Amino acid sequence: MPKMKLHIYIILTFFTVFSGYAQKIANAKIADTIIVADYEFKPLSPARAAFYSAVLPGLGQAFNKKYWKIPVVWAAMGSGIYFYHTNNDNFKRARTAYKFRINEKPDEFDGLNGNIFLSKDALVSAQKSYKKDRDLSLLVTVGLYILQIVEASVNAHLLQLNVDSNLSVSPQIIHNDLNNKPIVGTSINFNF
Repeated sequence: MPKMKLHIYIILTFFTVFSGYAQKIANAKIADTIIVADYEFKPLSPARAAFYSAVLPGLGQAFNKKYWKIPVVWAAMGSGIYFYHTNNDNFKRARTAYKFRINEKPDEFDGLNGNIFLSKDALVSAQKSYKKDRDLSLLVTVGLYILQIVEASVNAHLLQLNVDSNLSVSPQIIHNDLNNKPIVGTSINFNF
């Protein structure tokens, strides 16, 4: 009986192996030449793009030939600088008025000659608020500066990836012929 089981196992293995080879085999021809891709791999390209962006914001994006990103970078940097400058000027105005108020001299917020009246406590509160907003504007501007450097470097890395049509995933729904239910599965095909 054990020999019978062994023979059945060998026969089943034999048919299983050869049924695996029953699939359609593509005729592959090996060429004598090496096909070179259309693109050229430049390993220092991401570092160069990051360096250019560090020197002048937007220059790394121009190096990557993503010209539409330059106005976005400049607008982001310009708005951060604008808010920093505005909050710094207002902080200086409130600080100068507070110094004049302490020395009992007229200032622009003393309520005389049609000026707006602000108390000493309001001037102190304005200084704190403008200083906090100024510091936040500086932090956001520095963050945007670093972000555009990182973006230029990452974009240069991604530009070096091979994304031609031979590397694609095309999902398909396959129906079972016996019960017409969909078969769930995943398949990745590489075309050479």
